[in-house]
Amino acid sequence: MGRAVQRRFLGLTAAAAALAMTAALAGCGSSGGSGDVTLKLVAADYDVAGGENSKKYWADLTAAFEKEHPGIKVDVQIESWSDVDRKVAEMVEAGKAPDVAQIGAYADYAAAGKLYSADQLLSIPVQSNFLGPLADAGEMKLVQYGLPFVASTRLLFYNKKLLAEAGVDGAGLKTWADLKSAAEKLKDKTDAKYPFALPLGPEEAQAETMMWLLSGGDGYVDPVGKYSVDSQENINTFQWLKDNLVDEKLTGPVAPGELNRKDAFAAFTRGEVGMLNGHPSLMQAAEKAGVEFGMVALPGKEGKPKSSMGVADWIMGFKQNGHRKEIGAFLDFVFSDENVLKFAGDNDLLPVTVSASEAMEQNAAHKELQPFLKELPSSVLPPVGKTSWAKVSENIKTTIGKAVQPGGSPAAVLGQIGRAAAVAEQAE
Repeated sequence: MGRAVQRRFLGLTAAAAALAMTAALAGCGSSGGSGDVTLKLVAADYDVAGGENSKKYWADLTAAFEKEHPGIKVDVQIESWSDVDRKVAEMVEAGKAPDVAQIGAYADYAAAGKLYSADQLLSIPVQSNFLGPLADAGEMKLVQYGLPFVASTRLLFYNKKLLAEAGVDGAGLKTWADLKSAAEKLKDKTDAKYPFALPLGPEEAQAETMMWLLSGGDGYVDPVGKYSVDSQENINTFQWLKDNLVDEKLTGPVAPGELNRKDAFAAFTRGEVGMLNGHPSLMQAAEKAGVEFGMVALPGKEGKPKSSMGVADWIMGFKQNGHRKEIGAFLDFVFSDENVLKFAGDNDLLPVTVSASEAMEQNAAHKELQPFLKELPSSVLPPVGKTSWAKVSENIKTTIGKAVQPGGSPAAVLGQIGRAAAVAEQAE
């Protein structure tokens, strides 16, 4: 069986078993014999500018849910992205796990046996509605524990004014050769400080790296899921970056290994960047700054790559308090089209279900997100189902910039990362 077919077969089998146990579990999680249950939800705050959208979203959603399910209450705790993963970890360590957590990673909790599987929580129509790449990324050993909450993909952003001055048609950026040619013209004919901004600094170098590895025909793992960071294709990709962009001084005044994504995005909004890889939140920032921009699919070595990078945040149900049935009812409600579209649309992110994606695609109000949406079904996510990924990702963040520095060796740096990844994988 293919991977997707296997997942659906296993899901249906597990779901059937879960349904058979419903009667035995129906009374699970009641308190004081009253039948009332209060679920504890810890969720991340997506309002980076300090707004109240996340709090209002969850307040409105839980009020509507409680109205439909009078025996279930939901206590919501919103934490900043810089704190939420740590705070959930502390709660779990203290034996006070929340019932539901909406955070950045699920693998460690799944490996420790602390999470319900998707089959144990969701109705079959809801579970089968997740987009394939996102459902796959939520799996550990072919069982889904991580439920994708929102997603995003990446596109190539370009400054229309600067490219026009350079005599470059942004819509024609399809290959690496196109990127190099455009960057050379931007350097020669415009005042762009960064003809092509390449943020390989420690903030999010693992994401920028993955975009380039995919565009070069490989990625972080091979077809059977083992790390392939130091494959020949990946080495060739970084050798091209070093030889054609960095050594030719087309990446700006800050060394790629010292340039963080946040700073690269800020430079784009100041009109200093000709081209860079970006995610949906850059649209709003650029528009606010008055920068006219265009977006195209990330160019590949010879043309459009077969896969782009996808990213997802996760929501999960913890076993500790025994509220399986109530958590399942709540998450079924969370993944209704109305709620999925509301959160994604309000935060310039992408819906995680097939039906909500189709609805967004047909809605002119979400026109700017549709190019990102188009890339999602064929996207590849980082190997978040590996408990070793956190360590490997951190190594990439702090090391990969050395691959393109003067005198650097892509083969040596990727080799070091690859060997460390193999050691981390063996320790899983």
